Amino acid sequence: MIFNFSSSKTLVALAIASSIMLAGCSATANTASTNNALEKNKVEAVVSTPADVGSEKITLKQAMADPDWIGNQPQNAFWAADSATIIYSQKQQGSTLRDLFSQSVTSQTAEQIALNKLHTLGARNAVYSNDKTLQAYVFKGNVFVKNIKTNTLRQITHSTANESNPQFLKDGTLAYRQGNMFFKVDLVTGLTQEIANLKLADKPKGISEPSSYIAKEQHKLIEYIALEHKNKKDQHARNAQINEQNTSVANTSYYLGKGNKVDNVELSPNGDALLVVVKKQSSWRSDTDIMPHYVTDDATIAPKKVRRRIADAKEETSQVIYINLNDKTQNTLAFDSLPGFDEDVLASVKQENYVRLGKTYESKKSPRAINLITNWGLGQSPIVWNNNGSQVAIMLEAWDNKDRWIATVDFENNKLVSQHRLHDDAWIAYAFNNFGWLNNANTLYYLSEESGYSQLYKKPLNGNAVALTKGEFEVSNPTVTSDDSAIYYKANVEHPGLYEIFRVDPQTAKSEKITDLNGMTDYTLSPDEEKLLLVHSKITMPSELYIADAKANATPTRLTNTVSSAFLAKKLTAPKIVAVPSSHTDAPIYAKVYYPADYVEGEGGKTRKAVIFNHGAGYLQNSHMGWSVYFREFMFHSLLADEGYVVMDMDYRASKGYGRDWRTAIYRQMGTPETQDLADGVKWMAENANVDTQAVGTYGGSYGGFMTFMALFTAPELFQSGAALRPVTDWAHYNTAYTGNILNHPDVDPIAYERSSPIYFAEGLNKPLLINAPMVDDNVFFQDSVRLVQRLIELEKENFETAIFPVEPHGFVQPSSWLDEYRRIYKLFKDTL
Repeated sequence: MIFNFSSSKTLVALAIASSIMLAGCSATANTASTNNALEKNKVEAVVSTPADVGSEKITLKQAMADPDWIGNQPQNAFWAADSATIIYSQKQQGSTLRDLFSQSVTSQTAEQIALNKLHTLGARNAVYSNDKTLQAYVFKGNVFVKNIKTNTLRQITHSTANESNPQFLKDGTLAYRQGNMFFKVDLVTGLTQEIANLKLADKPKGISEPSSYIAKEQHKLIEYIALEHKNKKDQHARNAQINEQNTSVANTSYYLGKGNKVDNVELSPNGDALLVVVKKQSSWRSDTDIMPHYVTDDATIAPKKVRRRIADAKEETSQVIYINLNDKTQNTLAFDSLPGFDEDVLASVKQENYVRLGKTYESKKSPRAINLITNWGLGQSPIVWNNNGSQVAIMLEAWDNKDRWIATVDFENNKLVSQHRLHDDAWIAYAFNNFGWLNNANTLYYLSEESGYSQLYKKPLNGNAVALTKGEFEVSNPTVTSDDSAIYYKANVEHPGLYEIFRVDPQTAKSEKITDLNGMTDYTLSPDEEKLLLVHSKITMPSELYIADAKANATPTRLTNTVSSAFLAKKLTAPKIVAVPSSHTDAPIYAKVYYPADYVEGEGGKTRKAVIFNHGAGYLQNSHMGWSVYFREFMFHSLLADEGYVVMDMDYRASKGYGRDWRTAIYRQMGTPETQDLADGVKWMAENANVDTQAVGTYGGSYGGFMTFMALFTAPELFQSGAALRPVTDWAHYNTAYTGNILNHPDVDPIAYERSSPIYFAEGLNKPLLINAPMVDDNVFFQDSVRLVQRLIELEKENFETAIFPVEPHGFVQPSSWLDEYRRIYKLFKDTL
């Protein structure tokens, strides 16, 4: 099927409004009308979601048990070199260990791999020779090469050092990295040659001449001193001559400066150049960057290192260094050729903060701090050479988070050349930054949110960018075929919560739909590019593996079936996806709704009690058609629904899946748009699900815990109670990479932090609050909860309780902790609603 994405809005997510019913696991489309606010966008429904499953009532203890009982789902699946076998791991029951299995694409059974054969399997990030006959990968720090035709394996290194980044060079040799050293091995002779040794030190200055008065006199007066000095100079000169004239001696040291660290480095396919990015080595602070562990194996208190708070972060910038391995030169490439490199992009923010202090801010241009793009889920290096090694592209971002650049290198003039600038007055997303080269042309491809949604573009090196996809949906995970005939990608074209696999022709910009599984689908293209390995899940069923031909309208074949009969027997409520009209945006707020088991459509009296769950991470999508990371919450919500609650799980503003404007709505005001959306959710439940607005509670963890605080503190009449789990209370104490995007930095924009941090609004609490705080949380520190509790004590608040969990990190591990936490939440709602 061919889609014209310029008109694809007619297929989009508004298709499943509140009236869509969950019916079966098939891919049959349902017809539904939108709610009144979306009448003008009536379209046919394009998804169906599973019905309620099982008959045995779920208990809270079972829901919070070790998830082994659900099944041993396949994990970390990848293609073997033969394109006919899949490798994946499965967790052992009752253990943290995982076993590896191989399974033919034509078989329904898998074979466990013996431990002494693990090195033979290949790897997810294996690389292939130009003719696709050899595969190289790393196992336990050693490099292996497999001949795909003969299925023979050769071990290239056998050491306790950690080798990485195998790479076939154009001359047929294999390069690899060991620390900051690069080697290449001739696969015919076996000779290993050092290509480069990157030293984090200043370049030696040679034998210096005496400079002080007394040193000069010493050399004049003492013949022995003068002779020793001459001998050292002669030996230094001879060593230099040997290194220059004798090719058997490695002369590969490059000095990158004392106090620096290598942020990233990539070797050209010709083996003749390196592009290196270095930055200053930051030091751990023993006075503040620690977290005590109170429950230890020797009963002592252990101070563990943790990340730095954003309030302590200092602006940092990087150096991009081009090293020519042929002529042994290295040059630092300045950022002044990047458009906007010196713009004062925060001028208006600074002015607002100055005005509050009675000052006037004078804007002026100044070079900005610039670094490699943050590699969150990028799945690739932010430095990419083209296939023939004639060009390299690098993705950079500003420290202030307002710009992203893709630049190439003018090697003759040693300067960066900007190929694309993406500017956002709010912040550049840490997702949707994939980029690279077509394989047979000097043409870049990249993702960009410049249209308001992540779309795929191509740009010839000396030409204009062309959009390959268009529409109000998000494109991710592009993969280019070796002949450049197609780029595969994942996208939510037909509905924001339904992800399928597509491919686009880079020449015609025509896209084809590959899968139609109606759920959450990810993919990996096989090495021979004939098949797709699919990881697919439904809203009520965990992920399983499928195989499909890499062609339009492929019919997938299921490979695994790992869900336990015990799980299938449990009575679980499949949520409906609804489109809640927003009071503040034209777009609806998508949400999952769990209806009570005895709910009758159209019932009245406003008699139902309700709970709204707030997902974590902020930038995360949970109202989608696939299996959620919040599977325990799914079972808890099913339990609540079985007891008469209506449960709503909203993709409030800031959530992923809905485009740039939805993502950035919280810029400089975290907690405000989300609370407004929660209010719309309560209103919708009152009007559409018979909910009593005076019997609604809320809860969530991490960002969801932060939202619970903001709702209870700033809109105290909205909920009757709330539970905040592992919650952020003061954003100045959170990390730099996440918080700096949304709130800038506290030294520049304290207004944003005070506007967005619950601790500043604690006086608003007048409803019961439960705070559940893990003590060894290295993401949201336990101190966050401690400081807020002290604030509530000083405010003489009486209606809050705190539960601590001494051995738990941010993501709870022990079933006993999960159970204790959710018993408290369950009791809170029972007592208050």
